[in-house]
Amino acid sequence: MTEIASSTRLADFLPYLLSVTSNAVSSRVAEAYRARFGLRIAEWRVMAVLGDAGALTQRELTAATLMDKVAVNRACKELEDRGLAARTANEKDGRSHHLELTAEGREMHARIMPLAVEIEARLFEDLSTEERDTFRSLLARVRGAAGDFDSEGLEGGVG
Repeated sequence: MTEIASSTRLADFLPYLLSVTSNAVSSRVAEAYRARFGLRIAEWRVMAVLGDAGALTQRELTAATLMDKVAVNRACKELEDRGLAARTANEKDGRSHHLELTAEGREMHARIMPLAVEIEARLFEDLSTEERDTFRSLLARVRGAAGDFDSEGLEGGVG
C-alpha cells in the first residue's frame, strides 16, 4: 500500500477541494434560486432533472441527483405542495409513483434556466471555451471513477 506523505495538507487534497468548490458554487446558485423562486438546492435539483427527463419515480430521482432519499422525498413533497409537480401512479408497478412537473412547474423551470445559464457564464467567465470543455470532460471522468469506486479498493492498495 502506498503511503501518503505526512506533509500532504488538506488544502491540497483534491476531494476536499472539489467538495468545498462544489459547496461554494451550490451556495451561490442557491441564493439566486431562493431569492427569485423560493427554491432550495434539493428542490431545484429535482425540478431540473424532471425538466430534462420528464416523469420519474423517487428512486430514479435519487439515482439521478445522487441525493439522499429523504432529501429527495422532502423536495418532491415541497414541489407537490407548491403545485410545481404532481404524482401519478406508476402503471408498471402498483407501489411506486411518478413525479412530473405541472404546467406551472414547467413554466418556472423555463424561467429559471436562463438564470442558471447566466450564473454559469459568470462563474466560468475566466475560463476559455476550450478550458470549460476540458473541465466538463474531467468532471465526467472523476464522476465515473467515483461511481466505480468501492471501499474494498482501499484494501487492495489504491493510492
